Amino acid sequence: MTQHEVDGATVAADPGPVGPLLASRLTPAPLPEPVLVRPRLLRRLDEGVAGALTLVTAPAGWGKTTLLGSWARSVEPTPAWVSVEAGDPGARLWAYLTAALHPHAPAGDPARPDRLELLAAALAARDRPVLLVLDDVHRVADPAALTGLEFLLRHAGGRLRVVAGARTDPPAGLHRLRLAGELTTVGPAELAFTDDEVADLLVAHGVLLPAAAVPRLRARTGGWAAGLRLAALAARDRPDPVRWLEQFGGDEPDVAGYLRAEVLDPLDAAARDALRRSTVADAVSADLVDALTGRSDAGRALTALAAAGGFVDRDDSRPPWYRCHPLLADLLRAELGELTDEERRDLHRRAADWYAGHARPAEALRHALAAGRWDAAAELLVTGWPDLVPYDREGAGGPVPAAPPEAAVRRDPELALAAAAERAHAGDADAAAAQLRRAAGHARSLPVPRRDRFRRLAVALEVTLARLAGDHDEVRRAAARLLATRTPEGSADDPRTGAADDADVRAAAGAALGLVALSAGDLRGAAAEFDAALAAARAAGRARTELLCASRSALLHAALGELRAAERAAGEALAMPPGQGWSCRTDCAYAHLALAVVALHRDRPDDAEAHLALAGPTADEPAAAALAALCRATLLRDRGDPAAGRRLLAAARDALAPPTTGDGPAPAPTADRSAPAPADGRSGSVLVVDRSGPAWVAGRSASALAGRGGGAGELAAWLLAAEADLRSAHGDADAARELLAGAPGRPDGPAGAAAVALARVELRAGDPAAAARALPRWDGPDAAAWPLPVRLDAGLLDAALAARAGEARRAGRTLERVLELAADEGFRRPFTRAEPGVRDLLAAHLDSGTAHWPTVSDLVRAAQEPPARPGPAPGPAPDRALDEPLTERELTILRYLQSILSNVEIAAELSLSVNTVKTHVRNIYRKLDATRRREAVRRARELRLI
Repeated sequence: MTQHEVDGATVAADPGPVGPLLASRLTPAPLPEPVLVRPRLLRRLDEGVAGALTLVTAPAGWGKTTLLGSWARSVEPTPAWVSVEAGDPGARLWAYLTAALHPHAPAGDPARPDRLELLAAALAARDRPVLLVLDDVHRVADPAALTGLEFLLRHAGGRLRVVAGARTDPPAGLHRLRLAGELTTVGPAELAFTDDEVADLLVAHGVLLPAAAVPRLRARTGGWAAGLRLAALAARDRPDPVRWLEQFGGDEPDVAGYLRAEVLDPLDAAARDALRRSTVADAVSADLVDALTGRSDAGRALTALAAAGGFVDRDDSRPPWYRCHPLLADLLRAELGELTDEERRDLHRRAADWYAGHARPAEALRHALAAGRWDAAAELLVTGWPDLVPYDREGAGGPVPAAPPEAAVRRDPELALAAAAERAHAGDADAAAAQLRRAAGHARSLPVPRRDRFRRLAVALEVTLARLAGDHDEVRRAAARLLATRTPEGSADDPRTGAADDADVRAAAGAALGLVALSAGDLRGAAAEFDAALAAARAAGRARTELLCASRSALLHAALGELRAAERAAGEALAMPPGQGWSCRTDCAYAHLALAVVALHRDRPDDAEAHLALAGPTADEPAAAALAALCRATLLRDRGDPAAGRRLLAAARDALAPPTTGDGPAPAPTADRSAPAPADGRSGSVLVVDRSGPAWVAGRSASALAGRGGGAGELAAWLLAAEADLRSAHGDADAARELLAGAPGRPDGPAGAAAVALARVELRAGDPAAAARALPRWDGPDAAAWPLPVRLDAGLLDAALAARAGEARRAGRTLERVLELAADEGFRRPFTRAEPGVRDLLAAHLDSGTAHWPTVSDLVRAAQEPPARPGPAPGPAPDRALDEPLTERELTILRYLQSILSNVEIAAELSLSVNTVKTHVRNIYRKLDATRRREAVRRARELRLI
């Protein structure tokens, strides 16, 4: 039998009945030029081969073979390689495996059970594991071959490590390795290119894009490797590659051909039709697809496509929702264009009916407009306008509905309002403003009851458009006009005759005012607005507004130190059922951020870290991002990385913009919610467009005000105080003072949090007199409006300064008042992470007596001294070693010895006999070398035993 060498392995040219073996299938395929190295994925495979099987799973074009080839060329010793081809019988596959594993494989037919055992034994006898790469495992047609591979992995003694690429998940047998911790998976989410990798790929192809265009290209392609390479190759030859890539889509001939051949053609006709019809919406559920197709099994096709991932994504909600890859959706929507106009209208009608029946008015409105169902669109606006208010930046997907015809708007001007509401919900403020002006032009012909209802709907849209533009003053004015449209109590509440729903108006206006106050940094004002709007939303049954208000209210209460209210509101927000037709990801992130703040104040850093990990979507709102930065900077300080904390705080300060001012004088920050509309209903009328109408209707566009943000308020002072605290804690008092000099406050210095921070700086610098001058009165009338954490810090500093001045009784009284303030909300961190000496102050407070003895005892045990700062070397530490350690029971009784309880009372507390307690006390004295109770407690504190 003739033999030849392939990368050091002897391969039979005619290995019996299976025919000749190709050397190209035993070596990695050439890498596409230009080669882009992706270190994060190479590291992922390096980590994966610590286990038996690493599976890279994704549909065509996601870069599986390229990744496996790059990795195989980067490791030593070079892995064995086998490329599987379609139709390989088991015997042929094992012939290639035998050749690849030479000289580890014994001679003979490896497919025979006895030969498999010999191969497993030979591999198990190796000193080092053998690496094997199997590409395109999904092509294996013989189940017995995969069973044999699983047998090898289980019985090779950990000496066989397989890295496999496939388009589908492995059989159930291989997933048993997952339970054993031996299976690592890399899917489309990890294979997708990041922004940096997209930029590197474009540069490698000689295509230069502005930095801002890279994330848009990655979003358009979903990070799909083949799509990005096709885009880069084509853009190289374009005179204006930037503009061409902005328009790049799934209808490009190369992309469309690839997707048809690799994704669509393998589908049966029913599955392809279901997938095509599903793209009429941005995301679909199985029930919606069934409604769109008229079948009861269409959802199964999406489930099967989502199992492979990559081109159909499935979320983790119940029931699940599916979303097509952007380029595939482009192609399928182009195919929808081949339907007749009547077929497309019928598709939108089905979608509108399904959404309306599932409490999703925004999507129902969009599809009703696309279907030309004008009466249904107007009805959706009238009955569901509060649910059409956009509270996030996620615009509606899919094609833009055509504007209603002029004749239809002339008959019913509210139809143009419906079109405006749809565009506003999608984030297209300019188009929404144009439709709002169009509606106002036809509103004069409406009868009075309809005119009043029209005014309310139009003003609600003005609030939304002002919010989209970031014009806070106009939001306040529009919210006041909206509240003025409330109907006097006792009026009829028929949505088709024009009476307002009082709760809806209060909820919508209050939510808008709360968002403005939050963005402006007015935390107490925002909390009051959201609390009132939350109650109104619940009364009106508006779940979307309720979730928004509950989540923001939770964060604001947490920031102000009202921890129990924050926990309650966050729990209510997270308990609300998902899938009501609005995105809850951002709202839940606010609730998690609130819980992170609560956990931090209660000195539970692990819980704070866990909640912060789920708070990422709040980063787009500067006020929430500032609160998250305060949390993260504190945790970084605890971990010994204050420099990273300072960078976070500085970045958060930069993100807080100065307050916005409108064109006219700013009104009061809140509007009167008690007064009904004037009798004539004309206040602020949107109908008088040329004179008194709001600026939006008179022609002011969203783009004219784009980018105007909120003010910093007290948040900027909090960030300054936190940054100054980090600097002074590490010996840089001058930099801390310089920072605080720019904080807002009194003529003689900063106020509030900044003043407390300055007092702490002076105390750390060794100047208690300056600290006392800087420290404001924390129990005075002005301090009542401070957030509770600031008051607690100020009170503890006051107590520490009194103790240093030798005023022990005043220090004790002050500390008792601080403990009283902290008790209801469960604050711990101000005590456990306080200044040097606070622990001793707490310990002394135990001896002098306190109404919070269990709390203080626990705080003394938990309190930590801050890390040493630059300065004179400390004196010798007490000897913390005992010749004979205390037992657990002795430690428990030792803690009780701090109290005023007698031995008899301690025995009753612990359900022990008095003699047993006395025996333990004698042992404690002996081990601590003490002769009386107070001496034992003092010695235990020196040794940090209590």
